[in-house]
Amino acid sequence: MSVITESSEVLMHFAIKLEDGSVAESTQAMGKPAKFRMGDGSLTDNFEKCLLGLTAGQTSSFTLEPEDAFGLSNPDNIHHVDLARFGADAPAEVGTIIAFAGPDGNDIPGIITDVVGDSVTVDFNHPLAGQRVTFDVEVVTIEN
Repeated sequence: MSVITESSEVLMHFAIKLEDGSVAESTQAMGKPAKFRMGDGSLTDNFEKCLLGLTAGQTSSFTLEPEDAFGLSNPDNIHHVDLARFGADAPAEVGTIIAFAGPDGNDIPGIITDVVGDSVTVDFNHPLAGQRVTFDVEVVTIEN
């Protein structure tokens, strides 16, 4: 029987649930499981530790604190942008997610959290930063 190890390639379904029980993301809802390699940096160390030892076909549920999941909210990732930088194609409305060009040329998504006068507050933290989350996982296949 295949068991998840530090170097396994894993295909699994997962759901991310918030403390109020709402589902933030689900591969089941998208109809396609996620594939990743343990140790490649795409998952946090503590998330991977929760997967170690699981077998193909097994389901598990575990809760991670913010620092072990998507990190804590970093005040340095909150910026104030001049309203003039927004236009009809990308209005400055609270709750809107807009991609901004980062220093390396890649797009960085930010969510508009406030608009006061000519100042727009944009939060570049991960949307789930600072939240305690529960992961429900179902291991589909494991390749060691």
